[in-house]
Amino acid sequence: MKLSVQGHDAYAYTGGKPFDPNLPCVVFIHGALGDHSLWTLLARWCAHHGHGVLAIDQPGHGRSAGPVLGSIEALADWVPALLDTVGVREATLVGHSMGSLIALEVAARAAERVARLVLLGAAYPMKVSDVLLKTGHDAPQRAIDMVNALMFASIASKPSYPGPGTWLHGANRALMRNTLAAQTALNLFEHDFRLCDAYTGGARAMARVSCPTMLIVGERDQMTPPRATHELATALSARVVKVPTGHTMMAEDPEAVLAALRMALA
Repeated sequence: MKLSVQGHDAYAYTGGKPFDPNLPCVVFIHGALGDHSLWTLLARWCAHHGHGVLAIDQPGHGRSAGPVLGSIEALADWVPALLDTVGVREATLVGHSMGSLIALEVAARAAERVARLVLLGAAYPMKVSDVLLKTGHDAPQRAIDMVNALMFASIASKPSYPGPGTWLHGANRALMRNTLAAQTALNLFEHDFRLCDAYTGGARAMARVSCPTMLIVGERDQMTPPRATHELATALSARVVKVPTGHTMMAEDPEAVLAALRMALA
């Protein structure tokens, strides 16, 4: 679905059904160098089971036009603006990695707009190594390869999502490379990962969140390992569900992640 948000073109995948603002809304927020396609299974299930779905492309990512926004806080202001555009007052926010920080900040800034939070691959602080940031600046294609080596639980993950035979590492690497190449105004790899590293508002945000929260944690996540979720889980009184995956859990074990999401929405 094509939209205009804050004066710029934006895109949201609606799960294969026309968006109905009168249904309970679920907003899916992707992570660094991602887009709406990361959420296909979850978005389609929600759309076909009584929810209005918005799997967004953040500004300057995927099918959404720029400009790329310069902070987690700015992105957190953009999400309610998108909801205003489609006539939705309240939504469940589902965020992965960088998207989990955006969802957290939205729930703190606009509590009345957020029914519940589901955070995947989340941690606070979400610090990024100096080596990765430098490589991202100097050689972003090589940095993409470095990240993909960490995002999955195995170098030979079982082929599955979105269909039998899919090479998870290759598909994710191709998505990140395409997203990087499509944004010519800046180095989007460095930009997105620096946003995660620079975000310092988490403690304040956690203190202001009042909605029910679920954390979906990859047991073998090397980027936001389970131990890094403790502060979030405690501060948010969150329900924690562990799945046997690495960081990109919705690709590695989509059925387990869908089962957790269904519990959160029930």
